[in-house]
Amino acid sequence: MTSIDHPTPAAMRRQLLKSGVSASLLIPLLGTGLLTPARLLAAEWQQTAFTANNIGDALKAWGAGNAAETPDIQIITPEIAENGAKVEIEITCNLPEARTLAVFADKNPMPLCASMDFSPPALPYVKIQLKMAETTRIRAVSRSSDGRTHVAFREIKVTLGGCGGA
Repeated sequence: MTSIDHPTPAAMRRQLLKSGVSASLLIPLLGTGLLTPARLLAAEWQQTAFTANNIGDALKAWGAGNAAETPDIQIITPEIAENGAKVEIEITCNLPEARTLAVFADKNPMPLCASMDFSPPALPYVKIQLKMAETTRIRAVSRSSDGRTHVAFREIKVTLGGCGGA
């Protein structure tokens, strides 16, 4: 029989106090801007893609202007969305070298809806909710570690628009 060492209440109290002191020392640095999350700053390169007003510009800015169609990306969603304010979409990418997955809604005012990065060996899988104004084609675009892009399409009919009513 083995025994598991459990921390005593006094040891837990000391650890909590140490953690609290460390956190209180970092708060002023966050307020002054000296401590900034580097991952958020690194993502600014996609600003042009996210603010593009048409699908052609968004695809070009994201680097998917010449993506090859593939059956290895599956888009699971209802054929008819009763309410465009909340359309659930599930995407699975079985391409072994896929590292980034983006979702585009062709007729949305800003077509690029989401872009996610994945670390190896994870295969990209997402389940997201989109807001869509009208019936549109959804594109799931995958970028591999060597820069190749692949795409899959799915048409979704919207009966009640979520972007101001339709």
